Amino acid sequence: MRIIDVLNRDFVIADLKSNEKQGVLEEMVSDIASKINGIDREMLLDVLLEREKLGSTGIGYGVAIPHGKMKGINHIIVTFGKSTKGVDFQSLDGKPSHIFFLIIAPEDSTASHLKVLARISRLLKESVFRDKLMSASLRDDIYKIIVDEDRKV
Repeated sequence: MRIIDVLNRDFVIADLKSNEKQGVLEEMVSDIASKINGIDREMLLDVLLEREKLGSTGIGYGVAIPHGKMKGINHIIVTFGKSTKGVDFQSLDGKPSHIFFLIIAPEDSTASHLKVLARISRLLKESVFRDKLMSASLRDDIYKIIVDEDRKV
């Protein structure tokens, strides 16, 4: 499954404002809830915070991939956010996270959820891709970088 199959241009946040973990999650969740009717903002935030209790989704290299499964949705939702300042996301390498891909999947979608997570992880291993995302400042530019990279692999 490709990222472009589940990430819409409207779900790209070019400049996250929060400077702490919960704030970033709240900001991204609020963005999703404002664009998709029927998404329970509080429930979605709880799902993500519960997942973070199991271990940080900050994977290192300035990247975090918060994710979870939620009742009441029928397709995978992916959103992207970028923090120029960086956020302490308790990443594995102890460094701040700047690049965020948030994944929400239906409760019964184990295989597709893992495929999207693996695809995003694979793309973000490339430092050139991360650098391009960090250098872009506009939503359309960020989305184009993601689309172009996703089509390559």
